[in-house]
Amino acid sequence: MAFSELATRFALAFGIGLLIGLERGWQLRQSASGQRAAGIRTFALSGLLGGVASALGQAVGGSTSIGSGIIIGMAFASYSAVVLVFCLEDNRAAQRFSATTAVATMLTFALGAYTLAGDLLIAAALAVATAATLAFREPIHGWVRQITWPELRSGLVLLAMTFIVLPILPAEPIGPLGGVDLREVWLIAIMLAGVSFVGYVAVKYFGTQRGILLAGAAGGLASSTAVTISNARQAAAGEGSTRLLSAGVSLASAIMFVRVGVIVALINASLLGRVVPALAAAGLTAFGFAALYGRSPSSQSPQAVTFKNPFEFWSVLGFAIVLGAMIVVSRIVGEHFGATGAIIGSAVAGLADVDAISVSMARLAPQTLAPRIASLAILVAVATDTISKVAIGAAIGRGRFALEIAIMALGSLVAGACALLVTNALLPG
Repeated sequence: MAFSELATRFALAFGIGLLIGLERGWQLRQSASGQRAAGIRTFALSGLLGGVASALGQAVGGSTSIGSGIIIGMAFASYSAVVLVFCLEDNRAAQRFSATTAVATMLTFALGAYTLAGDLLIAAALAVATAATLAFREPIHGWVRQITWPELRSGLVLLAMTFIVLPILPAEPIGPLGGVDLREVWLIAIMLAGVSFVGYVAVKYFGTQRGILLAGAAGGLASSTAVTISNARQAAAGEGSTRLLSAGVSLASAIMFVRVGVIVALINASLLGRVVPALAAAGLTAFGFAALYGRSPSSQSPQAVTFKNPFEFWSVLGFAIVLGAMIVVSRIVGEHFGATGAIIGSAVAGLADVDAISVSMARLAPQTLAPRIASLAILVAVATDTISKVAIGAAIGRGRFALEIAIMALGSLVAGACALLVTNALLPG
């Protein structure tokens, strides 16, 4: 290893110890010198000691040899034994029961050792994460005290869906007629659950009005359909003002129109002239309804809202299966009926996922589809996505919520259609 690289790695090992030690020193700043097991100097030296142990191991046996591992392991065990003795005496003197300082010092040593053998960015990132975790002790403990069992269960289910189930699903479609992409269906389920969970957390920590609108805006970046399903369920359960819930859907819809425009701009900017006017008109209309519903007199003093659960797993999975089936049908239709099939397929796909069809149609123009056909297919998908919100509102939310969503959707569709007629008149062919 070159001298400059070696010096950089030792400097980082020392810096990692300083960073973690600074946080520990600040937490124990009221303690007099000599009355704490480890302070900023101890942590800085611990990081450097880990680096020296790793360097010695590499010098004796190489970076991946058994001898190197033995040297580093013995150094870590010896260091840990000394640290544990001092931390045990520190706990006895302070009459407390805590392993945080002991674990933090051992982790500092390990990170120092890793800087001499691993990736510097990873080592630095882990050091920052460690310091942040230690610094946010009180907020984390307060959050744990407040969390309920349904919240914990839903969070664990969402994490399991994302990091356990998703990676083991087959990467290729299975079954006849092009098959079913299980990952695509599962991603829809994760999206639906995630949007519901974000909405739950936003309302809990930001209040009803701001929480619902923030959740609608955040959910609109991923799936306005998921926001509609989540808000419709809450409206049906009486969890919050229907006007606020409608405002959340309207805001998510406005962001969806913008999102499609961005996708087209990134994939095929030549189609912008044909799709942006309609998307802009519909988006401004939806945003106007969001402002109207969100500022209505009935929402100035919103009722207290208590959600029963962030989301119901089987309900989310059922919706995902239905939406996934729609995507499969749209693909089959599009592949077998040419330009007409592209329009019909887009109409079906828009009921579930407007992003995928927007990407697909933008890529097909102008080689496979004429720009006008591709643009129309994208706008048809957006229109059916908007109509699907009316169906979701009527089937799940019902009542006033369904009426408000229908009014917003109709206004957006009329505005978009008028803009499309003007665009077609100015851009014939």
